[in-house]
Amino acid sequence: MLRYSVLHVLKMFHDYESTNTIETSAIDKRIAIPNDDMLERHQRFKRGETTTSLVYVLPFDGRLKSRSLCKAEPQKSVDSSVPSRQGSLASNETDKPVGVISSSSLQLVDYQRDFTPTLLRAHRLDQLSEAYANILSAVGENIQRPGLLRTPERAAKALLYFTKGYEERVSDVLNDAIFDEDYDKLVVVRDIEMFSMCEHHMIPFMGRVSVGYLPNGKVIGLSKIARIVEVFSRRLQVQERLTHQIAEALMTALRPRGVGVLVEATHMCMVMRGVQKVNAFTVTSVMMGEMEEDAKYRREFLMMIGKH
Repeated sequence: MLRYSVLHVLKMFHDYESTNTIETSAIDKRIAIPNDDMLERHQRFKRGETTTSLVYVLPFDGRLKSRSLCKAEPQKSVDSSVPSRQGSLASNETDKPVGVISSSSLQLVDYQRDFTPTLLRAHRLDQLSEAYANILSAVGENIQRPGLLRTPERAAKALLYFTKGYEERVSDVLNDAIFDEDYDKLVVVRDIEMFSMCEHHMIPFMGRVSVGYLPNGKVIGLSKIARIVEVFSRRLQVQERLTHQIAEALMTALRPRGVGVLVEATHMCMVMRGVQKVNAFTVTSVMMGEMEEDAKYRREFLMMIGKH
């Protein structure tokens, strides 16, 4: 919840009064003024003669909506051209304040947004730590013994790291690293190490990802391909969906003529439990665009990653 200092409230009220004349009778209807002294202070405030001593202002509901003041129509809204560090993200559109606000208020909004992930993370850590303490107790452990005193907290931090992809977006990790380039041959980044979590048992699976694309007048920073893999692998996943998400993200961001993704992984849910097959590998692939339509490009891709 946003909190505004007295100076913020006074400035916003003064700006509103300068463009919207409020009749004294209207004020009297909204607020019962107990004595002449308070009314005189209010009149002095309206004339701009107020000192830093006692000041009378209308009640403010804290939601920063101009309609809350005498039901007047909003005079102006936040300039959409004013940039903010997270303003471009669709998920934050509902956070934009409505009504007349000052530049200092805009800074306050960004300041609060910067702290939101930290506060959310602390809350999630508390919840996960409590859950892990319950798990340890449920399996018969003594959570008060020295070796386990901080285990719930450490396990909670580890799980948040394993699933940090939920907090990341492809547009953020790309950071505009897409460049015009007259190159139309196949580009391949192979053997990108990958770690993920099986969504069925919450047990790790790990392996390598190879990605190839056919440029269409633009190329992407090579490290960004590995970062796209990281965004989608650091979640609860199944390998089939992971493969498709990597290919789809590259197609959407780069608009190439074609994309190919091949993932090879070992699933610990097949190694540590169940069938317990230590040497089993799972291989998935997705081809899009010309990589799917033309067998020549598929063969070239597979040859370049050592699978043909």
